[in-house]
Amino acid sequence: MNIIISNSSGVPIYEQIVAQIKEQIMNGELKAGDALPSMRALAQSIRISVITTKRAYEELEKDGFIESFTGKGSFVKAQNTELVREEYLKQAEEFLQQACDRARKAGASADELHDMLDIIYGGE
Repeated sequence: MNIIISNSSGVPIYEQIVAQIKEQIMNGELKAGDALPSMRALAQSIRISVITTKRAYEELEKDGFIESFTGKGSFVKAQNTELVREEYLKQAEEFLQQACDRARKAGASADELHDMLDIIYGGE
């Protein structure tokens, strides 16, 4: 498992970890049943606090992406396809919000933005 942390991104480190592990699960790099590194091992490998990795793992467990067992470790949970779909839709919504904000700054109308989306999504 490869996790890359940026100290200059402005995104909290635990959120960077969560996002990267979710992405690896959603794109199939990590599969159901795969063991994640221990919190301590991950913290040492990317030179951060164990508390930060603990928070990331708790967030992943809360979101249904991993499950943890005392004394055994944390593992990728079998994914409900609806959960994965919902996560992709959530990410798409965030990107669309950014696109709307930029379009407003450029003075584009909702109709112009809709036309752009139709072209991009439809491939016309």
